Amino acid sequence: MIGNDIVDLAKAKKDSNWQRRGFLDKLFTAAEQELILSAENPEAMVWTLWSRKEAAYKIYNRQSGERFFNPKRFVCEGDEVIFGTNHYYTETQISPDFIYTIAVTSRDKFEAIQHLESRDAVHKKNGIPNWFDFIEGKLHPASITHHGRFARIAYLKKIENQFSFL
Repeated sequence: MIGNDIVDLAKAKKDSNWQRRGFLDKLFTAAEQELILSAENPEAMVWTLWSRKEAAYKIYNRQSGERFFNPKRFVCEGDEVIFGTNHYYTETQISPDFIYTIAVTSRDKFEAIQHLESRDAVHKKNGIPNWFDFIEGKLHPASITHHGRFARIAYLKKIENQFSFL
């Protein structure tokens, strides 16, 4: 499974005052708030943690079909996001313009992540996106994210093990 999330930092700065009273308490655990407040760049840490939680939520939603808003239940620890007994593994790209996170259900899936330039072959069923590979004739789990000036479409492509015998 795969989930992704992107934050346009200029849009987030304009639209969301993360320093307003109650904002951090609503979204982040006490340990996460400590990470934010002790970070060299607290604002980047807010959006990094947020994007990790959102990417993990997309996987959980695909697995369960449940939709809800309770970001504090998704707990960031190291490169993992934990929700109950579920562990999601994340990689985050931080640039001056955006923060982009991909989450997967096992670390080995990072090798299978591919990105698309267009939504043309992405189909949603019950709000859940999949990418149809016309060459293979197969659907692959996909995740779509967009915020402000940025968008990304990621999917998991099974990588076959290749062995050569001499």
